[in-house]
Amino acid sequence: MKNVKRIALSCLPLASLLLTAPAHAEPTLYLGMNGGTMERVYADKVLPAFEKANNVKVVIVPGTSSDILAKVQASKDNPQLHVMFLDDGIMYRAISMGLCGKLQPSAALADIPAKARIKEEAAAVTLGVTGLAYNTRMFKEKGWSAPTSWMDMADSRYKDKVVFQSLASSTYGLHGFLMFNRIQGGSETNVEPGFKAWPKTVGPNVLEYIASSAKISEMVQTDEAALFPLTPTQVSTLKLLGVPVEYAQPKEGAVVLNVAECTIANNNQPELAQKLAAYLLSPEAQAPALEEGDQIPSNPKTPTTDKTRSQVAAMNAYLETAISIDWDQVNQQRPEWNARWSRTIER
Repeated sequence: MKNVKRIALSCLPLASLLLTAPAHAEPTLYLGMNGGTMERVYADKVLPAFEKANNVKVVIVPGTSSDILAKVQASKDNPQLHVMFLDDGIMYRAISMGLCGKLQPSAALADIPAKARIKEEAAAVTLGVTGLAYNTRMFKEKGWSAPTSWMDMADSRYKDKVVFQSLASSTYGLHGFLMFNRIQGGSETNVEPGFKAWPKTVGPNVLEYIASSAKISEMVQTDEAALFPLTPTQVSTLKLLGVPVEYAQPKEGAVVLNVAECTIANNNQPELAQKLAAYLLSPEAQAPALEEGDQIPSNPKTPTTDKTRSQVAAMNAYLETAISIDWDQVNQQRPEWNARWSRTIER
């Protein structure tokens, strides 16, 4: 009898919890994306309308694309996230690993141009390109004209003034190297020319290989960095912080760098996850992301204002001549390139 009593009592706390819990607790969706400005804009300006309309809480899980991919991969059998944003190259990897579900048809998805979609699983939420950026204060003081080519990184006047993101950890670094390799006569299937020429051309000018672009702001402000790969959106963000930096479009073309979204395969809220994904592709979501966070919209129906019209027009012009990477090809070889880069370039 004592045992029966003990069991009944031990159940009381749980029972009382169940009785006091609201009948319909609002579900929570977890959205993986870049931290910093993007996270703040989405949390404050983009997601509240969706949360209110669907009686749901959306929690942002911040991290780089590589971080988010690793989290989702680690919890593949019991997904913790519902939707994720990844740089396009890493999104191709996520799809090939079976981590993304297919996007369901929606009015917003139908608006997204074919070139901004990735297979059946993903679509761009924001458009971008990787080009060059430079320290305007230093260029002015030295009397240097603005850069015009990827090969400017090899100009001897920038000795110890080029900062380059590591190919092994950064999409910007990979883009910069692949464009250099193309100019040397290489391609995505042949990186020999790039690896061969780098140590005699760009290599001597590089002050530091950095793991991510987070250090750029500080290195520009201390005048350590004169020239580096970056996106127009990142440049806009740095300028708002008072960093003396400007974007330069290389004559050989910038490289397409979209941030894409997908729903997580086998997540526990499939309908709501699809609803969130569709909303994030809509003009309603992309207009505040553009206005408040300089996120260039993938949906061409997104309205612009006097403040944002020129930004969107400039990006569309960059995209006209931008180079698209064959990511399926690159991702197959990237581990080998990463190892070679670490062994021969960053040693």
